[in-house]
Amino acid sequence: MSEYEVLLGDDAREFLSVADEKTTRICTEKLRYLADNPYPGRGHGDKEKLPIDGRRERYRLHISRTYTAIYTVLEDKKEVRVLEIVPIDEAHKRYGF
Repeated sequence: MSEYEVLLGDDAREFLSVADEKTTRICTEKLRYLADNPYPGRGHGDKEKLPIDGRRERYRLHISRTYTAIYTVLEDKKEVRVLEIVPIDEAHKRYGF
């Protein structure tokens, strides 16, 4: 059984609704890694904490060298909220990593 529930925000849900079948399948498969452990250095996936100031810490998960999922973890609720899925180049420009 998974430790965390992975929830999609509106932007992430919209991205997957218009993506082709292969992209949707790969993204969904990779996002499942977050259910076991969403923190960098543990579990599967290329995860990293983002250097962003704000109320909640934000993380990223690279998806097949093409896309990046941006997410936050609500530890008290055992939830991972995927805020958006963007092309990897756009994520690098926005977050400077």
